[in-house]
Amino acid sequence: MIQYPSKHIEKAVEEISKLPGIGKKTALRLALHLLKEKEGTSHLLANSLIDLRTKTKYCIKCHNISDDDICGICASHRRDKSIICVVEDTRDVLAIENTGQYSGLYHVLNGVISPMDGIGPSELTVESLLERIKTNEEVKEIIFALSPTMEGDTTSFYLTKKMKNLPLELSTIARGVPIGGELEYTDEITLGRSIITRTKNE
Repeated sequence: MIQYPSKHIEKAVEEISKLPGIGKKTALRLALHLLKEKEGTSHLLANSLIDLRTKTKYCIKCHNISDDDICGICASHRRDKSIICVVEDTRDVLAIENTGQYSGLYHVLNGVISPMDGIGPSELTVESLLERIKTNEEVKEIIFALSPTMEGDTTSFYLTKKMKNLPLELSTIARGVPIGGELEYTDEITLGRSIITRTKNE
C-alpha cells in the first residue's frame, strides 16, 4: 500500500486513479508532476475540466459532442446529407473522420443494445434516428458502423428491422474490422477501406 506524504496528494491520486486505464502509481506520478509545474498549469487543467463538464453540448440532430446546439458536421454545407453513418459513440465519429474517406453525416446512438447490461433501444437515440429519417427526404442511405461484437450486431439487426419498410439503402461497413474488436482501436486504413467497401443489408 502506498504511503502518501500529504493528504492532498492522497486525495489527488484517489481522484486521478478513477480515470480509465490509470492505476495508483501512474496517478501518483501525474499528481507529483502537477505539483512540480507552475501553479497556473494546474489552474488551466482544472478550468478546462470544469468547462468540459459545464459547457460541452450534444448536437440536437446527431447527438455528437458539440460546442453549439448543432455540431460542425451537421451544419457544414460540404457534407453529403443523403448518407447517415450510425455509430455507437463520439469516439467512433473521430475514428471515421480521421480516415478522410467519409463525407456524409452521423448519428450517435450513445451505446448499443445489451440486454445483459439492461440497455434496450429506449436507452439509445433510436427514436431520434427514426424521426430524423422520416422527416428528411434527403436521406437515401444508412450505414451501420457499429463494432462487430454481439451487441453491435444485435443493434444493427434491430435497426435494420425498424427501417426495412422505409425507402432507404441500408449497408454495413465491410468486415475488414476484426470480429470482436472495438472500432476506435482499428487502424485508419482498415477502417477507411471498410467504409468504402460497405455491404448492403438484406
